[in-house]
This record gives sequence, structure tokens and C-alpha cells, in this order.
Amino acid sequence: MTVRHLLEIDDLSSDELHDVLDRAAVVEPARVLAGRGAALVFAKPSARTRNSTEMAVAQLGGHPISIQADEVGIDTRETAEDVARTLACYHSLIGARVFDHSVLERMAAVSPVPIVNLLSDEAHPLQAIADLLTIRSVFGQLAGRTVAYVGDANNVARSLAIAAGMVGMQVRLGCPPGYDADETMLDRIRATGVDPLVTHRIEEAVEGVDVVYTDVWTSMGQEQESAERLKAFESFTVNESVMARASDDAVFLHCLPAHRGEEVTADIVDGVTSRVWEQATQRMHAARAAFWWLVEQAEQGP
Repeated sequence: MTVRHLLEIDDLSSDELHDVLDRAAVVEPARVLAGRGAALVFAKPSARTRNSTEMAVAQLGGHPISIQADEVGIDTRETAEDVARTLACYHSLIGARVFDHSVLERMAAVSPVPIVNLLSDEAHPLQAIADLLTIRSVFGQLAGRTVAYVGDANNVARSLAIAAGMVGMQVRLGCPPGYDADETMLDRIRATGVDPLVTHRIEEAVEGVDVVYTDVWTSMGQEQESAERLKAFESFTVNESVMARASDDAVFLHCLPAHRGEEVTADIVDGVTSRVWEQATQRMHAARAAFWWLVEQAEQGP
């Protein structure tokens, strides 16, 4: 039997992504995890991810077990493959938040149950689903809308851009030199049928867009680069003048945590155009829908 995993958002087809988005709105989902467990492995600390995924499992009738890094010791105490094999003995789904994306790939290669990427250095698919849910709740539909991601072309930017292309949105990437999307990332985005506008000017990126999105300039594990990054990104703060260039009904998104005064000013992240708390709420609905879909696929088989 071929098991479906969710390591990046385009592990789903466009139709499957729409299916997951629709499932997120179901108030009483099928209790596909009733009497069953879901292992949630956190090699990196988490606030939104742990809370949203634990609640998602509970809402599907299952029992979530969160596991911290030193409890499994991936590739120190046991190989990633053996961790996956062991956890699959007890659980119907395994989620993992890791530093290195290849760890997820190795787990997925041997796991008889779905592996879900709760965040890696390359991708953040559940966040992208939550982002699309937020945008859809604001505008009613996704196709034809334009999202501008400004800042570091990181894992969040990649998953967001791919997901947006998959649902017919237009994508813009405004990043400082040296921190923009590489050709591998751009090819992955273009494979969805959208050709993103790529620019080093934040003003060009946000002109007339429906959604302005940013993330922290220094992510977990990059702390030694902080001073260098602060200098490189100093003109990429989302402030009132940046939002004024977007469309009249534009909204601001941020995956959180936010560093007020760096990538975004307080008046924007806490202001009337901000939808960041709805995004945080949607993380739970996104996880529930994705887990539901994956477990159902596993039960159906090929």
C-alpha cells in the first residue's frame, strides 16, 4: 500500500488541496482517530504548532502525544528511520517539527503511517493551508487574488507561494539581495502555473496587492546571523507607508511570532488590516483537515 505523506504543500494535487481547505470548515469532522494515537515530535520548540496540532487530533477523536527532542534523540539515540518505525507501532499518524527537511524524507521512506511536516528548514505546509484559509475567509475566494511576501525567502515563503499558485493566486516575492528565492524554489512555484514577480524593492512587491505577508528576519537557528540580517533587511519593514501601496481592502498576514519594530511595525501587526490572530486560529483547522484527509487516504489504500 502506498501511504500519502505531507512534507510540502504540493504533495497534494490542486483538487486535493481544495478538498483539505473545504474540510477545514466542517464543524463536526469525522472522528477518524477515535481510539487511536498521533505522535507529534518536536525537535524544535513550538507554541502554535503544538497547541494547534494537539487540539486537531483531539477534535478527530484521537489521543495526541507530544514528544520532545531529547525523548527520541533523532540520529543521536536512534536513527530517523527507527524513530518512525517505532512510533508507527502505536500511532496512526506522525507529525514532526525538525531542523533538517531530509529527516522527514527519511521518516516518510519507511513509515507505514502518514508523516506530516510540522515545519522544516524547507517547508511549512500546514502554515500555508492556514494562510489560504485566512485569505479565503476575508475575500470569499482565492483565485485571482495577489499575495506579496516580503522579507526572507524562507520555508514559509516557499510553501505559501506554492500553495497560492495551486489555487490560482498571483504571487510576488520582495526580498533583499542574497536572501531571495533560488531557482529551485522558483521552479517549484512555476510548476503550479504561476510565474511570480521577483523584486528587491518592497514598494514594487506590494503595489496594489490584496495580501501583504512577512515573517521574522532571523529564524530559529540563525541567531548568529542576526546583526547581518538586521542590516540587510532594514528597508523591508512593513509599515503604514508600505500597506498604503497595497489595495484599499488589503490585509496583513504574519505566521508569528512577530518582532515589532523589525519586520513589521506595531501599528500594522496590531492594527485594523491585520489578520494574524485569525491565521493563528486557522492553524488548528488546517491541521485537523490535513490529518483527517491523510488518515482517510491511508484507510482507503491505493
